[in-house]
Formats: sequence, structure tokens, C-alpha cells
Amino acid sequence: MNLHINLENILFLDIETVPEKENWNEVSETTQKLFEQKTAYQRKEETTVEEFYERAGIWAEFGKIVCISVGYFTAEEKEKQLRIKSFYGDDEKILLQEFKDLLDTHFNKKEHVLCAHNGKEFDFPYIARRMIVQQVELPTKLNLFGKKPWEIPHLDTMEL
Repeated sequence: MNLHINLENILFLDIETVPEKENWNEVSETTQKLFEQKTAYQRKEETTVEEFYERAGIWAEFGKIVCISVGYFTAEEKEKQLRIKSFYGDDEKILLQEFKDLLDTHFNKKEHVLCAHNGKEFDFPYIARRMIVQQVELPTKLNLFGKKPWEIPHLDTMEL
């Protein structure tokens, strides 16, 4: 793994997720059945599906993103400056589109990489799945179709 990456080329990020619906009663009957099947292996016998729904945010199929926070360094004249931005709000599609716009306009070069803690297993695929659900075109940095592992522009601090 190449750890000699210029700091200005790394976009650090973290996402916050919640269940797609606030209350179990708002979840469609079909989705309730799917959630019950998906979580059967994890639930303890004394825990009902409804009680377990509070954890639905960890699956992109049953959750949604409420915040994407990013940090990146800029090269100022004498020292690096850390810039921080958060995309948040009630409309997931808008925050995903705003995040995509940031990637497309400022982090779209070959040397740019995304970095998150457990990002390869959680953040990056979750964002991509929610973009697909919300019909937001995948930015290049998240479109991994046909790529070899060494071609994927992601760093994961859990691996470091």
C-alpha cells in the first residue's frame, strides 16, 4: 500500500446513518418481511423484529444517510489548512448530490483518494448503494465496477 500520498489528495470522510423510517409502523409490510428475513440470524430470540428495527440504519437497504462529513487539507502559502464540510438534511438525495458534486469538481483526478475508518466495508459501499436507490449517478471514485483492488482509490484507516 502506497502511504506516500500527498495530504492534499486525500478526502477524509465519515457518514451517519439512521433507519429509513423513524417508526416500525411506517415501514411497508413488504419491507418489514424483508427486514425480518435479513436480520433473523442476528436477532436473539427475546428480541422482536420491531425492537431490532432501531439498528436498521446499518444496512443501506433499510437505512438512509443523514450526514456526510468530509475533511481535506489545502496547501496554503506557509502551512497546510484543514477544511471541514458537512452535507446534511432531511432530503438524502440532495445531500448525496452535493457530495457527488464535491467529488466531481474537486476530487476527480487519478491521484485523489477517499479515506474513512472501515470505509471499504461500510462508508463507501453504503454511499454507493444509497446513490443507486436515490438515482444519483455514481461519481468515478465510487464506481468500482470492473476495477482491480489496486485500482480502487480508497484508503481505510482500519487497515492501516
